[in-house]
Amino acid sequence: ADYNQLGFNLRSNIFQGGPLESRSLMKDSYTPDIIQKAIRDPKNWHGRRTDELGKWHQKNALNINLQKALEDKY
Repeated sequence: ADYNQLGFNLRSNIFQGGPLESRSLMKDSYTPDIIQKAIRDPKNWHGRRTDELGKWHQKNALNINLQKALEDKY
């Protein structure tokens, strides 16, 4: 019974989906010049800083890629 009711509702287009135009709280709250002046620091994104372990993983990934490239070359 639930399956048939769900199928009927889908065929009737009762679930019409989301709005066609999306709204942003940040764009509604601030003027465009504030958004353009916003400085995005890659080392401090969303209040989180890249720690030593993250830096080590970045260097390790670069080292592994370098080793693979050298093995392929020679």
